[in-house]
Amino acid sequence: MILVIDVGNTNMTFGVFRGEQLEATFRVMTKTPRTSDEYGVLIGQMLSSKGIGLKEIEGSVIASVVPDVMHSLTGGVMRYTGTTPLIVGPGIKTGIKIATDDPKAIGADRIVDAVAAYEKYGGPVLVIDFGTATTYDLVTADGKFTAGITAPGIRISSEALWKQTAKLPNIEIKKPKSILAQETITSMQAGLVYGQIGQTEYIVRKVKEESRIDDLKVVATGGLGRMISDETDSIQVYDSALTLDGLRIIYEKNRR
Repeated sequence: MILVIDVGNTNMTFGVFRGEQLEATFRVMTKTPRTSDEYGVLIGQMLSSKGIGLKEIEGSVIASVVPDVMHSLTGGVMRYTGTTPLIVGPGIKTGIKIATDDPKAIGADRIVDAVAAYEKYGGPVLVIDFGTATTYDLVTADGKFTAGITAPGIRISSEALWKQTAKLPNIEIKKPKSILAQETITSMQAGLVYGQIGQTEYIVRKVKEESRIDDLKVVATGGLGRMISDETDSIQVYDSALTLDGLRIIYEKNRR
C-alpha cells in the first residue's frame, strides 16, 4: 500500500492505495499547527479506523502548496510509516512537460492534477480544480502543460463578501432554486454559484478559441466541482479522486 498526501491551503487530503484501488481517504485542516509526532499519531489513528496498519504502508508521496507544514508532516510520515516520502517538485518524473515561461512557479497540486487528467483521459485536456482557488490548466495532445488560469475559489469569494461588508452573513454555498433571489442569503448563493458557472463556461470557451483546440476534453475536480459540473455542459467529466490518482501515478513513475 502507498500513502498519498495532498496538502492544500485549506485542507490536507490523505489517500491509501492498494495497487490502483483507492482503499481509504481522510481529510484534516491544514492550518492547525502540529508536530511530527502529532502528524504520525493522527495518520496512525486514521489508518486504524479503516483497518489499515502503519506497517502495511510501503511507500508515500506528498504534493504541497504550503511549505510551512512540510518539515513536521514529512518527519511524521518518515517516523511512523518507516517510508521516505517522494515530494512532488522539480526533477521528478511526471510524464508531462511544463512548457510555460516559468515552470518552477507551477504549483505541485496543478502538476499532479494535470498528470492525472492526461494519464486517465488523454490529451488535449483542460483540468479545472474547484479548490481554495479555481484553476484551469491546459495539457496538449503531446503532454505539454502550456497554460494556466487562476481565479478566486467560491469559498474565498463568499468569505470576502461577509468579511468585507457590514451586513452580509456567512452562508452555506449551494445552488438556490432560482437565480431570481428575493432575500439576502439566496441572492448571495445565486451570485456565487451562477457566477462560477458563468465564469467556467466563458473561460472554457476562450481557452478553446485561443488554443484553437476544438476537441478539448474538460475534466473537473475539487470539493465544489460536482455542484458546478452538474450545471454545465462545458465539463465532460467530474473526478473527485483526480488529485489522489495523480499522486499515485507520479509515485509509480518514479519508483519504476
